[in-house]
Amino acid sequence: MQLSILEKDLLACCGSNRFAKQMAPASPFSSFQVALSTAQDIWFNKVDVNGWLEAFSAHPQIGEIPSSNKGWSKGEQSTALSTATGSSLQELSEWNIRYREKFGFVFLIRASGRSTDDILSELKRRYKNRPIVEFEITAQEQMKITELRLGELFLTKENASSTTDTHPAVVAKKEDDCVNIIVGNISASSEVSAGKSYSVPTQTRPPITTHVLDVSRGSPAAGIEIRLEMWKDTLSRPAFGETDIGRWVFQGSSTTDEDGRGEFMSMVDAVNPGIYRISFNTGKYRPSGFFPYVSVVFEIRESQRLEHFHVPLLLSPFSFTTCRGS
Repeated sequence: MQLSILEKDLLACCGSNRFAKQMAPASPFSSFQVALSTAQDIWFNKVDVNGWLEAFSAHPQIGEIPSSNKGWSKGEQSTALSTATGSSLQELSEWNIRYREKFGFVFLIRASGRSTDDILSELKRRYKNRPIVEFEITAQEQMKITELRLGELFLTKENASSTTDTHPAVVAKKEDDCVNIIVGNISASSEVSAGKSYSVPTQTRPPITTHVLDVSRGSPAAGIEIRLEMWKDTLSRPAFGETDIGRWVFQGSSTTDEDGRGEFMSMVDAVNPGIYRISFNTGKYRPSGFFPYVSVVFEIRESQRLEHFHVPLLLSPFSFTTCRGS
């Protein structure tokens, strides 16, 4: 069964106009899993920093009773609101203010099924993060919320197009945080009844990615040359101070686009374990800066072959920060 999702519904799900405008043309979707894979690819690979911030700003502060978003936020915060006391709401409000003053955006978390104390504890823990780390975590939480809402939207449209009200998935629906499981059952039963099967890639993006942000300008860093290499000597490891000319094998290169992103690997489900190096030609991007180039070396272990490795760079003329992102 092919189900269409309109741009206005997608905007309500996510809050990012760019996400909605890129997601809508991909509709109709043959299953929820196909819609979800498309959403993840667009959100993490095609929506820029401004789009992320736009989505963050569409959310009410945790603990506040929202008046929009189709009532989704209110439903998602139902457990928190039902377990809150006057003192816990006051403390939550105070920490929300502190968080926003430090990071510049609202504290975001998939609140379904979480108590006020649980949310407050997580807020205090994440408050200690560096801004670039917290920015990536918030984008991940936004995607979790979008997945939940897409599931509910998909379920609603499935029910509207069905000729029976006794669909097993409808009977199984109990709480908001069950939506992903329910819609998975809907997709499976629809595909079986139609005699069709759909293949969804395990990976929705290359296994190694990067994203460069220019903090001095408050925008993505476009036009930076990036290069990925892998250490080829299996009998040794690159060591501090060691001459390593000729021991790095070129894997791919690119130039960051207007969103500060660049791809240098093909889409594969598993990545070869080993030691990798991403180099950024920061000197050409900013000739007056302190760094002629920046290289980040990291290791992928055998047990991590199926994981995704995002290595962002937060750049200014006289400093840079990196981490393993999401």
